[in-house]
Amino acid sequence: MNEYLPLVGLPILALLFVVVTISVNLLLSPTRKNASKYQTFECGIQPTPQPPGGGRFPVKYYVIAMLYIVFDIEIVFLYPWAVTFNQLGAFGLIEMLLFIATVFVSYIYIFRRGGLDWD
Repeated sequence: MNEYLPLVGLPILALLFVVVTISVNLLLSPTRKNASKYQTFECGIQPTPQPPGGGRFPVKYYVIAMLYIVFDIEIVFLYPWAVTFNQLGAFGLIEMLLFIATVFVSYIYIFRRGGLDWD
């Protein structure tokens, strides 16, 4: 039973941390009601009146989201490679260089097409 004590203690500790943090925040934070606090703000896009069926997001929003996913997946693949680098040898190095080159080509393509311009 002693082996499972940390497995029981960690969720209790996490729950205690959440309860204490929220309680301290409710007790000590200033409460200034303001209409602008309740307005929608999404990823730097200023809120505008939307049609009943919803509004359209600019294509730039989706391009940035896809870029994030591409480079996030690259990091996910780089971490296990870095952990097992010594065991993979030259083959692992060449494969990772090819993978990084592929991602770099996509980065250059997006850069040249103006996908990273914020204007």
